Amino acid sequence: MLPPRDRTRRESTAPTRAGYVTLVGRPNAGKSTLLNALVGEKLSIVTPKAQTTWERVTGIATSDGVQMIFLDTPGLLDARDLLQRSMLGAALEAVREADVLLVVVDATRRPDGEEQGILRTAVEAASAPVLTAVNKVDVARGENIDRWAIWASASDGLDARVHRISALRGTGIEELRGALRKVVPEGPFLYPEEDLASAPLRFFVSELIRETVFERFQQEIPWSVFCHVDEYRESQSPVYVAATVFVERASQKGILVGKGGRAIRELGSAARKKIEALVGEPVYLDLWVKVLPGWRKDRSHLRRLGFRVPEDDALARR
Repeated sequence: MLPPRDRTRRESTAPTRAGYVTLVGRPNAGKSTLLNALVGEKLSIVTPKAQTTWERVTGIATSDGVQMIFLDTPGLLDARDLLQRSMLGAALEAVREADVLLVVVDATRRPDGEEQGILRTAVEAASAPVLTAVNKVDVARGENIDRWAIWASASDGLDARVHRISALRGTGIEELRGALRKVVPEGPFLYPEEDLASAPLRFFVSELIRETVFERFQQEIPWSVFCHVDEYRESQSPVYVAATVFVERASQKGILVGKGGRAIRELGSAARKKIEALVGEPVYLDLWVKVLPGWRKDRSHLRRLGFRVPEDDALARR
């Protein structure tokens, strides 16, 4: 688990609220940045490239008798391979589990029929209150913001109120947080009050390595990479982390390793600094690159790497 944040236990006997708030939207709508802003910690990796989130990430925010468990999901898109099918399956599962669904749209893009249709399918799959966050209002054109607001107000199942936010700048976040707190159902807390996330620390370490790949490499490399933490020894100093970066082709391995191993050393150094900031201790990162041919399109490889591959889903049939 992540290191807990210091918190004085709440002594009030007033009824508590707790529930899952699922964030859905198209790739690069800003869901990961929004989750980090709502939780107050960096849990989801964020890069300028689309389709960075491949698995759902859980962040927990508890205060004043309300616990919101935020689920960041892969972006909704037309699936083109088994990995994307798995990503869609993870997103739809989180939609169905939601106590509140938060639809996040990118106001720098003009709404089109395809995007609206995909978002509407997700809304129809939910059995929970639905709120809309029109994101990136700090850089968007006013007419796009208004178009998204009109779409949300006119769509069945969505709350008529639209929250205009900038997850990056913090604009409108407190108002959105307040609106979410009001619709989370009454019930006992589902996690200890000091918890920030439900995934093990290994997961966040592997995500930070993958984020660094997205930042340092171009074209097809980032989307062909998956990282797995093979060993994590926190009982020694520095903390020992052994991780494998899987790629699909030998040529991709050559690019990641670089001439004389220079690229992999630079990748490891940059990722290590992020991991040290996360765990608060010195880290020794032992990084390896292996070829797993065509892993994004192979069911056995995907399952080996921990993905659940759905046989069918509503969005993949679109």
